Amino acid sequence: MKKLYYLSAAICLAMATNANAQSMSEDFEGWTVGSYMGVNSADWTTWSGATGGAEDVQVTNVQAASGTKSIYFMSTSPSGGPQDVVVPFGGEHNTGQFSFDANFYVESNQGAYFNFQGNNTIGQLWTFNCQMHNNGTITFDDGTAVWATDTYPQGQWFNIAVNIDLNTNSWDVLMDGISIGVFQATNNQVASIDIFPVNNANGGNNQSSFYVDDFNYTHTSFTLPAVNAAPSFITDVNGVATSDKYPTVTVRNLGTSTITSFDLEIDYNGTQIVENVTGLSIPSMGTTDVTFTNAITLISGPNAVTATVSNVNGNGQDDNANDDSKSVIVDPIVPAPGKVVVGEEATGTWCQWCPRGAVFMDYMEDTYQGFWAGSAVHNGDPMVNTDYDAGIGGLIGGYPSALVDRQPEVDPSVMENDFFQRVVIPPNGLMTNGATYNSTTGQLDISVTTEFVNTLSGNWKVAVVVTEDGVTGSGAGWAQANAYAGGASGPMGGYESLPNPVPASIMVYDHVARDIQPSFGGEPNAFPQMNAGQIYANNYTVMIDPGWNIDSLHIISMLISPSGDIDNAGYTTLAEAETNGFQEEGFVGIDEPYDVETNVDVYPNPAVDNTSIYLHGLHNAEVIVQIFDVNGKLVYTENYGEMNGEAILPINTEAFEAGVYTIQTFVGDVRKVDKLIVK
Repeated sequence: MKKLYYLSAAICLAMATNANAQSMSEDFEGWTVGSYMGVNSADWTTWSGATGGAEDVQVTNVQAASGTKSIYFMSTSPSGGPQDVVVPFGGEHNTGQFSFDANFYVESNQGAYFNFQGNNTIGQLWTFNCQMHNNGTITFDDGTAVWATDTYPQGQWFNIAVNIDLNTNSWDVLMDGISIGVFQATNNQVASIDIFPVNNANGGNNQSSFYVDDFNYTHTSFTLPAVNAAPSFITDVNGVATSDKYPTVTVRNLGTSTITSFDLEIDYNGTQIVENVTGLSIPSMGTTDVTFTNAITLISGPNAVTATVSNVNGNGQDDNANDDSKSVIVDPIVPAPGKVVVGEEATGTWCQWCPRGAVFMDYMEDTYQGFWAGSAVHNGDPMVNTDYDAGIGGLIGGYPSALVDRQPEVDPSVMENDFFQRVVIPPNGLMTNGATYNSTTGQLDISVTTEFVNTLSGNWKVAVVVTEDGVTGSGAGWAQANAYAGGASGPMGGYESLPNPVPASIMVYDHVARDIQPSFGGEPNAFPQMNAGQIYANNYTVMIDPGWNIDSLHIISMLISPSGDIDNAGYTTLAEAETNGFQEEGFVGIDEPYDVETNVDVYPNPAVDNTSIYLHGLHNAEVIVQIFDVNGKLVYTENYGEMNGEAILPINTEAFEAGVYTIQTFVGDVRKVDKLIVK
């Protein structure tokens, strides 16, 4: 089961004040077999509004979760349908409590699908999707991010439920009464459900056949009190373990009075950071975003990030304490030591949907800096590199597209999912970029040094890419076509506020692939030997165009496996590569095991309130510290992740009882054992 956000306990739904409930239940027992639900009941309709025909759904007695009847959906079309059934929820709801549940029966090797629409006018806003795939997996998403992927039983009835606290934007998704997780929706609003037979996603076989029974929804409305603030969205908390994140919290005014100030606290891993927010004028139902000036440091494992608002308008607790706090669970990625994932985006200024690629390439760079190397491969515009364009063109079916470590193509908007899968795979080799640049001739000599972690055989290859940020230009081909202009296609990183095309005068292109050497596929049989611990250098030359900005260049080196996927990469600026120094091609040496006896010290020892572990000469090494008491009980453990150079690891011993302890310091595959005395 893969979960991006989840809570182990069931969501606690806030109580609404002066609440009125609106609900509908349907078990289909009162209708004639073969009759259409759009004709039977005013609560049911279709996407187009036409009832009693191909879009509508009929009552059947072939399957039933209760009683003898249900409704049946079926399609063999790659695009789904023609059935397309809609049940309105009685308005657009973004406050109060909402719950939905129904029983589903998906036939073997078939699929099913439904979504929640956010607006009364259907087709404008998708807020929740549930896709049941023919391979027995089920995916929940909000159109922007995948919330969770799980399995479901085919050929038998099961229940799906969604309970939503719309005040705090907390969506609890359950299967057969067991919570899969609590999530936050990009668009926190529900207006109807659309049930549509389709099965074309993630390798779907285009076969959809399923039954629905015991359909229920309830909305309990919320009456705004005078003064009330609620956190409704927490962002900028995803990333990799050990990285610092500055959370942004969206706060809603769920009262009738204007909000002028409040205090906002983030609690994570026992650490609290606070923002005192003043000078506001948030109207009723308005929002404001607060970005914290202090950071939280992500730790490995699932832990709650809780945002709490207080002291609204300087009056302490507001008029509804039930929606003052919101939590999301953050489970940071723990990358394999030395791992860098490569994302190659196929794009072009002529491509009206390609702004999506630019937005998500920037997101990946900002969110996973140090573990991600992005290359934008242009087609049919002034930034094209013909060799690179031809190479990636043979692996994609259209634009925009992306390859993550040369895995099968994906839309750029979902590169993050492939990144999650790739970044935890230990690499077979560690890559270091070196360089020398002759500003007179424009010749850039690059050395790619590979240190083998494992002994390998076969046709392993090396390629190196030079990219440039901040690229601008004028004239034909430099304006960016933009299908997101006007906002009809939804938000897209600000492109919705720009014209179509975006004039060249305001366009800045990042990650532009300027050259790839020696080829897209890489230098074949790049290493005469590949034994664990051996280090080998390969050399390449790139001629720098006078129009390129030397200060904005990056170098991406790639270790390519015999199957063609990218095993690992090195990613540096040109300046960093020059600092590393150029290494002549050939066998460099053998990496000796890390000498823990010489390079690991514990001081002070004996300790009173604290001690520290001092490490020297680290090189892409994962460091783990464990402390055991005299009885062998583990009293302290911490994975510090991959480290380089010098490091000091402070340890607070105030809570330790006086006595003798054993410290185990793991540096990669080697370990040092020290005795620590605590007074």
